Amino acid sequence: MTAHPLATRPPRPPNPCPPRSAASKPQTPQLPSAHTPCFHAEMRALWQGIRTNSLSLAMPAFFPERAYAQVKAIANPGGDYATRLVYDYRVDIAALHALLGTDVASARLVDLNVPSSYAHWVPPGACYNGVGYYELPNARVVYREHGQTRSFGIASMISWRGDWYVVHLGAVLHPAAEGVVDDPSLGAGSSSPSSTC
Repeated sequence: MTAHPLATRPPRPPNPCPPRSAASKPQTPQLPSAHTPCFHAEMRALWQGIRTNSLSLAMPAFFPERAYAQVKAIANPGGDYATRLVYDYRVDIAALHALLGTDVASARLVDLNVPSSYAHWVPPGACYNGVGYYELPNARVVYREHGQTRSFGIASMISWRGDWYVVHLGAVLHPAAEGVVDDPSLGAGSSSPSSTC
């Protein structure tokens, strides 16, 4: 009997991140680290989503809907999540995919510059929030394409239960219904502190 080809493939490593269903649990005051297997897995998912222009591949890096429902003290957080946050994420991914150009296969993720000193606590009551969280602006994704180092920013990440998630990729506020690339640069670029919701 011939073995099925899938039987000879090495097993996939377990997902180091909590399941998305864990977002139903209450928030914690734990400051996330950018040096965890979960965060690195999220950023690899984001990069694959950008390279392939795939929202679904990039979603593991995005703030979970069940957490957003707890954070936002607004009438319809689920509608806001789908029609604003996820929509903006999708069009920003498309804009970044276009930035990589026609030879996207040559682009390689090199580094993640996460300015942890910029992290700050956003308390309940601020920014229409019912639950607090840590926010970290202006992290940078560094990649190489055609032998040249380039980078772009992540406008804002926020915490849930000790993990960072992207909540605004290209911009916190989109000027129009189209994608935004945050500060594309030659080289690793630089981050600057800011305070956002």
